[in-house]
Amino acid sequence: MSAGTFSHLCARTPALDNPDLASLREQIRFYFDSTFTLYERLFDTLACDEAYYRKSISLRHPLIFYFGHTATFFINKFLLARLIDTRVNAHFESLFAVGVDEMSWDDLDDAHYNWPTVAEVAEYRRQVRKAVLHVIDTMPLTGPITWDHPWWAIIMGVEHERIHLETSSVLIRQHDLHLVRPQTAWAPCRQHGVAPNNRLLTVSAGTVELGKTRSDHYYGWDNEYGHHKAAVEAFEASEFLVSNQEYLAFVEADGYLNKDYWSDEGWHWREFSGATQATFWRKDSHGYRLRLMTEEVAMPWDWPVEVNCLEAEAFCRWLSASTGQCISLPTEDQWHRLADACGRKETPARTAANANIHLDHFASSCPINQFAHSDFYDVSGNVWQWTQTPTYPFPGFDVHAIYDDFTTPTFDDRHNLMMGGSWISCGNESRRSARYAFRRHFFQHAGFRYVQSSQEPTVTPQYYETDRQLAEYAEFHYGDTFFGVDNFPKALADIAIEACAGRPMRSALDLGCATGRSSFELARAFDQVSGIDFSARFIDLAANLATSGSVRYTLVDEGELISYKTRTLDELGLSESANKVRFSQGDACNLKPNFTGYDFILAANLIDRLYDPAQFIAQVHERLNIGGVLMITSPYTWLAEHTPREDWLGGFKKDGETYTTLDALHDHLSAHFEPLREPMDVPFVIRETRRKFQHSVSEASFWVRVR
Repeated sequence: MSAGTFSHLCARTPALDNPDLASLREQIRFYFDSTFTLYERLFDTLACDEAYYRKSISLRHPLIFYFGHTATFFINKFLLARLIDTRVNAHFESLFAVGVDEMSWDDLDDAHYNWPTVAEVAEYRRQVRKAVLHVIDTMPLTGPITWDHPWWAIIMGVEHERIHLETSSVLIRQHDLHLVRPQTAWAPCRQHGVAPNNRLLTVSAGTVELGKTRSDHYYGWDNEYGHHKAAVEAFEASEFLVSNQEYLAFVEADGYLNKDYWSDEGWHWREFSGATQATFWRKDSHGYRLRLMTEEVAMPWDWPVEVNCLEAEAFCRWLSASTGQCISLPTEDQWHRLADACGRKETPARTAANANIHLDHFASSCPINQFAHSDFYDVSGNVWQWTQTPTYPFPGFDVHAIYDDFTTPTFDDRHNLMMGGSWISCGNESRRSARYAFRRHFFQHAGFRYVQSSQEPTVTPQYYETDRQLAEYAEFHYGDTFFGVDNFPKALADIAIEACAGRPMRSALDLGCATGRSSFELARAFDQVSGIDFSARFIDLAANLATSGSVRYTLVDEGELISYKTRTLDELGLSESANKVRFSQGDACNLKPNFTGYDFILAANLIDRLYDPAQFIAQVHERLNIGGVLMITSPYTWLAEHTPREDWLGGFKKDGETYTTLDALHDHLSAHFEPLREPMDVPFVIRETRRKFQHSVSEASFWVRVR
């Protein structure tokens, strides 16, 4: 895709402070519409319907999922932002909801999916395009558009699709060659030659300051905000990205077979994968070839090698051993110091960039000596550049209310930052403030440059959960009890197990499971338990606890004073429960169809936090076996910020009489349920600080499905 392939450059992410609101509206309309079209054109490279349904790699969904996913994202986020009040296709908006990173709670089991046809998803995308354009054309607009502005959700949806433009292109590249076909609009670079010799050049010492403020005029993801300042000592960096030619020396030196060059994690991956060369390399009787997105070509030795982070680290150890120098990947701070020293600028708005980025030049990498940035080459663009820095939050970090799981699941010391962008990095991805991270064994259009430095990198401490809300819930579920009030999630499970005595106890569903304590407790009596929560932050903590057996978090004691906590399943007597629990992210109002056939369902402190509780109540019987028990608990704290006033179940006057939520539950559940026993009060205490607590009382009601 050269700059002349389309009649205009790939649209840039817009400045959101344009005082000409009519112009701003038109810019956003074009940004959405052109991105939506560009994403669909990427899928033109698939040769047949089989290509949509066969997985490129086992750890990701098939491409039919990603074809639908970016469209459902708009609808699901627009509902949360109150930009719309009705769904386009509830089934699709559940089916295509989750599946970006290889989280331990991702549901990648093909048996759970009955994928629609390509034509059906294409029609759904047409309907979503129409719905989004209607919002853009008719919704009142005031400026500037900032983090808390309703229109932020629109830009969020576009930038999200641009991320998937890149990640889907990688999956297409990983497909079998017969499943893809070249397209003129996605033409790769045809230039190649002898690779230049790499050398180390000095980067002077300096201070880097990273992080955006909420007043920044461009869209940003949550991990870009806050403030970080660091002094960077002088270091040396490679003039070029590591080329295929330079990497070949590592391969021919049996670098893939020498355990000394690999971290423990890296060696485990190498043995599991059986890798002996870069993943996109091919070797036959005629020599090496390179797999591009839709074709294989004779090896362009002067293009950047594309590897995962573990391979890049192993190369650096080999080069250190070979040269006697201390070679490593750069830190995030060092990459930014290099960018500062080279005067790295943002992608220009109206002319092609002096970098292989933003689809301005090619639909592939290009020679590593084509784009000079001061004394160095490819400081940005061509391929992403791995760093040795695991992603982490800047001081001042906060999650966005409608997308609380964009970054937080990656704060685990297993996702390393990549900098600089690739040839297909568009929009926010191409901006200098971008902070994208992937698991170290994942492949993207990513390579690396290396550095020599005497400065010790900042060591990430053993990971403690510092997200305040998440830490409070971890303490609520697994921590101390206060004022003689029993642990609430455990108490609910104990009550549930007693209420189900004498009934089948094969499977249970814990809806709104938060960080999972009730799920583990229910697994003491039930054969299998599904824990589901809307928040990926909560689910990730629960899933990691099930895997590792422990959770670490910090608690606010007073002001800036904190205490460190470690809790284990073993000390709670729940070690044997871990293998009986499966955690998933999901929307209680729009669950996937495979979550059914349960003997017991717990909906703990959930209904007064749902955007449509009546819909949940109307459909919950479909998940429960006849004779199964439904237990609902809630303090009935109805708030318009969670549930529109007109959708509250109770807590108001109806026909002049007091109408409680329990009254509403009787009315709504009577078609399929009968009361099992009298409701009961269950108190709970949530710790905020060492001297501040919330003391509340939930009402628990019990229902048996009879019809």
